[in-house]
Amino acid sequence: VYVQINKAAEDENTKKLAKDFFRKLEEHDEQALSLWKQFRDFSIEEYTRIYKRLGVHFDEYSGESFYQEKSQEVLKMLEDKGLLQKTIKGAGIVDLSEKKDLSLFSTVMRSDGTSLYITRQFFIICCRDLAAAIDRMNKHSCDTMIYVTDKSQSNHFQHLFRILKLMGYDWAERCQHVSFGLVQGMKTRRGEVIFLEDVLNEVRSRMLQNMASAKTTKEIEDPMETAEKVGLAALIIQDFRGLLLSDYQFSWDRALQSRGDTGVFLQYTHARLHSLEQMHGNEQLTDINVACLQEPDAISVLQHLLRYDEVLYRSSQDLQPKHIVSYLLTLSHLAAVAHKTLPVKGSTPKLAQARLCLFQAARLVLANGMKLLGITPVTQM
Repeated sequence: VYVQINKAAEDENTKKLAKDFFRKLEEHDEQALSLWKQFRDFSIEEYTRIYKRLGVHFDEYSGESFYQEKSQEVLKMLEDKGLLQKTIKGAGIVDLSEKKDLSLFSTVMRSDGTSLYITRQFFIICCRDLAAAIDRMNKHSCDTMIYVTDKSQSNHFQHLFRILKLMGYDWAERCQHVSFGLVQGMKTRRGEVIFLEDVLNEVRSRMLQNMASAKTTKEIEDPMETAEKVGLAALIIQDFRGLLLSDYQFSWDRALQSRGDTGVFLQYTHARLHSLEQMHGNEQLTDINVACLQEPDAISVLQHLLRYDEVLYRSSQDLQPKHIVSYLLTLSHLAAVAHKTLPVKGSTPKLAQARLCLFQAARLVLANGMKLLGITPVTQM
């Protein structure tokens, strides 16, 4: 619908009808509001259902439409502080230029008096965005307020934070925009227009096929659920491997490889380490003498485990998940090598205990790291 209406809006008459309808919404026309509410409810119901599959829950759904009335208060604040200027055509703008020569400005109000959302033609700050930021900060007293949108809106948020600062809100310095790039070349069986649900269904279907044809696959209680979790891991790792704002070329074959730097490999490693613990009865490991872990492969795993907190800190500082992804992939490769060269079975009890403890530590860090990325670790594959 969104694609179709944007094409239709190229027609001036349709564009005028859309503006008229928008004005009706802002003027609280009963019929217009009733329609809007229905569409909004349908949307949130669908968001909730799809996000549940991703393991994501939102405490609040408060879009810019919530702040229509408060946006009028923001306009008055801008006016009172002498920040609001009017163009010859009557649009409301805020001068952001250093020399106050209007070489850089943001439009906050249309000439017809209605509020705005970002457009490509101008750096436009919606009054509702300003109202939302102020309201959320008042309500939640955030240490940091993080906006996550695609990179085309970077200018919008830079200007938003700047206007908030001009309005006297020092906490604007604690606002951040985390931008992400585009996924290119992704297709599903349903065609070129990509819907998240189609992608989730497709990855689950492909994963089921891969699991069915793999010789190493054991009898699994719920293959569909396992395929969903492993498939989701594949998507997340493919998405988070590079810088968030980088565009990347999507490949189903690459994402679903069971070997190499993929989410499938992380899940496979976790399931394998879990199986090793089960084989030895999930026994409580106490009085372990780790001094007997002298082999290079054991030391490599130990040294890598020691870096975990440093990697978490780095990701928390620049809000880039790629550090965690890279760390977990390396951990999985090291654990896979150690699994082959450091047998538990057949070793002396003291050495077996120490090795088992090492593999358990690797599995726990792997599981926790995956959970941080929104991945549910599987115990069977």
